[in-house]
Amino acid sequence: MPSPSLEPLLLDSNPQNLSPELTQELKDHDAIQILQDLPLLSTLREEPAGGIPILGSLVNSVLNHVIWLKVTSANIMELQVQPSADNQELIVNIPLDLVAGFNTPLVKSIVEIHMETEVQATIGVETSKKGLTLSSCSDNGRSLRISLLKKLSFMVNPLANGVMKLLVPALPKLVKSQLCPVIEAAFEDMQKDLLHLVEAPVSVSSDHLQFDLLSSAIKGDNIQLNLGAKLLDSQGTETKRFGESAASLTIPALDGAPFSLTVRQDVVNAAVEAFLPSEELAVMLDSVLPELALRLKSSIKVISEKAAAQLGRTQIVKILTQEAPALLLDKGSAKLAQMIVLEVFASNEVRRPFFTLGIEANSEAQFFTKGTQLMLNLNEISSDRIHLMNSDIALFDPEILKDIATDILVAALLPNQNGKLRAGIPLSIVRDLGFTEASSFLTKVSGVKHPAPRRA
Repeated sequence: MPSPSLEPLLLDSNPQNLSPELTQELKDHDAIQILQDLPLLSTLREEPAGGIPILGSLVNSVLNHVIWLKVTSANIMELQVQPSADNQELIVNIPLDLVAGFNTPLVKSIVEIHMETEVQATIGVETSKKGLTLSSCSDNGRSLRISLLKKLSFMVNPLANGVMKLLVPALPKLVKSQLCPVIEAAFEDMQKDLLHLVEAPVSVSSDHLQFDLLSSAIKGDNIQLNLGAKLLDSQGTETKRFGESAASLTIPALDGAPFSLTVRQDVVNAAVEAFLPSEELAVMLDSVLPELALRLKSSIKVISEKAAAQLGRTQIVKILTQEAPALLLDKGSAKLAQMIVLEVFASNEVRRPFFTLGIEANSEAQFFTKGTQLMLNLNEISSDRIHLMNSDIALFDPEILKDIATDILVAALLPNQNGKLRAGIPLSIVRDLGFTEASSFLTKVSGVKHPAPRRA
């Protein structure tokens, strides 16, 4: 289902990701100990039979034979998360497995009762809040099952049945009053941890991208976090902010992946720009690339033999990337377009170049992942158009130098840029969530392919 606008980043998560995180938070909040400390006996004595005198006397007759009653063992089983009927909320079922024991003068051993119940919590979205909220928590008793762990003698069996009947209405109320506040606190802490992960800055060369949660949504089986982004330089100064786009986004299916992160094209462009800022690269061609130096001399000789003769062993080629490169996406592939200025100097002593060429170049941009790093590598360079911007030797058709100029860019500029891109972009959220690798692909947004790093 297309969304009305496209945020700079969209985190799309499978709800089952919540299960291990919430389970751990419940353990960290001592939920097991709270279950073991449920005041079973005092609760039964305080509200016997709902205040009905006749039934109250029967209840008292049961409890008078109970010396001690408490939970001896408690476990939180695997949580189940599923969408609500309207696909706008998530239902979290928290199964509890409890063993309670009571002591009676009728027998020397402890009588053990097995209790299984389920707490149901609802996760929704409030318009006044950016994140998710726990809107309800209860144990309605419908899932409650109580049974004896061992067969008892005919003397104790009626007493045990009486205790179990009293626990049927009491246990759900106790669980709601004692455990639900813990579940709410655990959920809030889990959400804070998740927010810390998604808003953690991502290094892009010496700069970094900073994210802010703009809004949340629950759509069927998916949790969507819409993130804003801004680019900060090494001093922490904001250099670019990314607002909403009018484009609509068709979310790619998770296809079993735990979550995906869709990154808008302009954010990726800014990251590439941070790695590849405008710069000037000077190459002493005869020393570094002697074969290309000979080819360049032969090509210049066609234009001017006098100029070719002036080329010395210290001849220099200067390559200037004037503007930030632009990422172009089409039909599942990506290219990096660059405006390049190339100048040839007879030696390292002269100040004026023989000529200046303007080259509209592009490279195949290959996105891939290495562990939890998003990588970009440039393959080859092609010169789409070449212009003669200035010449001190003679006017000539720049197409004469197109092949040698392209080969110089491939040999000198391409390794330099790939070296800067080699650091990659760390996907810290993948590592922090316990995953060891990620995958990336391009996804279509309003007729244009946008990069969408995918985690798995």
